Amino acid sequence: MEKFIEANVIYDDKGLVPTIIQDFDTREVLMLGYMNQESLKLTLEGDTVWFYSRSRKELWNKGASSGNFLYKKDIYLDCDCDTILITAKPLGNTCHTGSKSCFKDISYGGLGQLANLDKTIKLRKENPKEGSYTNYLFNSGLDKILKKVGEEASEVIIASKNTDTPELIGEISDLLYHLMVLTNEKDLDLSLIDAELKKRSIK
Repeated sequence: MEKFIEANVIYDDKGLVPTIIQDFDTREVLMLGYMNQESLKLTLEGDTVWFYSRSRKELWNKGASSGNFLYKKDIYLDCDCDTILITAKPLGNTCHTGSKSCFKDISYGGLGQLANLDKTIKLRKENPKEGSYTNYLFNSGLDKILKKVGEEASEVIIASKNTDTPELIGEISDLLYHLMVLTNEKDLDLSLIDAELKKRSIK
């Protein structure tokens, strides 16, 4: 497939082809960049994604300065052969503003922060950080995580009996966080839950 893409891609009159980056795990659209022949070749041959910077007029290995690399998974060419789609595993945030995606309002139907949290939890599981509460939960095992989910669910119930809205928001946030630690412990991708909810909404 990669050889087919390299041989058949159609560049514009400036020698560039638009390239869409999509999160491999969540399928969230992360960014749009441009490639020339050399950056495409480097991307196909290596592990990370390269672009051509139109403003700096030079090759650009995304993450070289920030550390927020895009690790290539799959690459596709559209039906007209003039647009590339790459699924990638982002290391950190993709957008220069510090957000995960340059398209902030479309991730998970507007629930982009949940997707960001899920990605952070995944990163902690794959790359443990000393002093991290998330890693403490993973290291403590499933029973500890389940205990915390139960405790946080009880605190949501208690907070719901009160009239303090900020307290309830905080407790619901705590419960959602611990549930997402649980989904990662069980290797359940957030996209599977999203798909299940969409399926139920059709019934």
